[in-house]
Amino acid sequence: MSVSRITLLTFAVLPVLACNVEPETEQEDGVSGECVASLDPGPAPIRRLTRVEYNNTVYQLFGDNSQPANAFPPDEEAGGFDNQADVLVVSPLLAENYLSAAENLAATHTPTLMQQLPNCQGGGVDEAACAVDAEAFVRNFGKLAFRRPLTEDEVQTYVNLFAKGTALDQAPYSPSMGVQLVVAALLQSTNFLYRVEFGMADPSGGEVVELSSYEIASRLSYLLWNTMPDAVLFAAADADLLRDPVEIEAQARRMLDTPRAREAVRNFHRQWLHLDEIEPVILASGKDSDIYPEFYDGLPYLWRSETEAFIDHLVFEEDANVEALFTAPYTMMNAELAKFYGIDGPAGVEFTRVELDPSKYAGFMTQPGLMALFAKPDRSSPIHRGKFVRETILCQVPPPPPDNVPEPPAVDESQTTREQFAEHAENPVCAGCHALMDPIGFGFEHFDGLGRYRATEWGLPVDAAGELKGTDVDGAFNGAVELAHLLASSDQVKDCVASQWFRFGYGRFETEEDACTVDEIHAAFAASNYDIKELIVALTLTDAFRYRHAVREDSP
Repeated sequence: MSVSRITLLTFAVLPVLACNVEPETEQEDGVSGECVASLDPGPAPIRRLTRVEYNNTVYQLFGDNSQPANAFPPDEEAGGFDNQADVLVVSPLLAENYLSAAENLAATHTPTLMQQLPNCQGGGVDEAACAVDAEAFVRNFGKLAFRRPLTEDEVQTYVNLFAKGTALDQAPYSPSMGVQLVVAALLQSTNFLYRVEFGMADPSGGEVVELSSYEIASRLSYLLWNTMPDAVLFAAADADLLRDPVEIEAQARRMLDTPRAREAVRNFHRQWLHLDEIEPVILASGKDSDIYPEFYDGLPYLWRSETEAFIDHLVFEEDANVEALFTAPYTMMNAELAKFYGIDGPAGVEFTRVELDPSKYAGFMTQPGLMALFAKPDRSSPIHRGKFVRETILCQVPPPPPDNVPEPPAVDESQTTREQFAEHAENPVCAGCHALMDPIGFGFEHFDGLGRYRATEWGLPVDAAGELKGTDVDGAFNGAVELAHLLASSDQVKDCVASQWFRFGYGRFETEEDACTVDEIHAAFAASNYDIKELIVALTLTDAFRYRHAVREDSP
């Protein structure tokens, strides 16, 4: 059967694919409202599956590891995250990609799916018995694809589509074509491509409604696993258990104790800390071979892998808190990375824990990946490193640079980078930004453009003295280790970490309506001594996670 014929029938049963409007990308940073003792879950925008979520969901549905979403356009980002509902629109190109992926997946997996329809196989098929199998397939596979049971109207729609499909092939009766058509249609529905939530019916007409157990199951699975619910979550939803916070917490803890949770936590840190930029950005810009002859294209992969393995070990093996993220005097490395560090390390390719000199290294910020990312091809970059701390670690929004920023000076081997940037910052055009960034960024000057520790630059002693201003831990420090310990002690930093998880977990920025939710999350985080896994559990226990504003027929 031709693609065009499937296309026509498929779109005949689909709802509108997307609200294809220009999103608002400017968001408030933080919450200025006060908590009022009333149930207000804040906004609950419809969330399209990201490319990662699409690939993972397809894998769970079919066991298909072809990762079809890798061919989709990149997901737009907001606030550093690619799962923000406001910017996850569907372009015409993405709609075409959805169609192609759905049809390819349906064609590939229909032969296996046909095993679920025993009365539809072989010659001389009993059409009435086959129709019974087809309805059961629609209910069973449709429940998995939509992450909830289909309504009776939906069942009838897809059963009718199956019947139409059986008559499309050259054979007089083709159940396999009916299945292929149903699967292609299900995979293009908004109920598959989006996380659709309406909440429980409320005859009283209240403004806030409780989410159904199936909707909670999806919220849990996409937060903690980046994919659809498993059989255990579906069973809990079937029994309507997930409206109970005790059961939600139990499921969250079960899910955190699985390998899939590790990947979801990595996904958060890749985006929050810009780890996903280490390879593409550094390989695109390169490093000056005259200054850094030791650089080769395999290093950025090792650098990213180091920080990911460090965070994974810290969160899941050590059960460490957020302070250790900044201060742990060890890293994870393999033999090749140990050679880069210039130390005796483990043999082989596996990343294992290695203790470092605590006077030189502390936590993720002194690892080479971020130091090399926030550097120039030919030197370190105090302003970029300072901006990273201001923006990503403190959740402060630096002002944009002026239009007429002069180029930084060329490398001068008679001066350190700090000395050159100090002169550059005296330019009135540059002074404002440099005053915010440089006093922080200078603290990392012991790390060169490859992220290697150094005591001297061009034979000159490195000055890594710096100062924090505009924070709750203001003061002078000397070097990245002292800076890391200051930041680790900062309530402002801990609140920023919680806010970043809020944005990632809920797919949106905070609003004034979220004041109670934000207070609740921050309080739970503090009560756990800033344990990262406990912060994730806290996200699942708020009103914002369990409720939404009612969707009325007359809603805009």
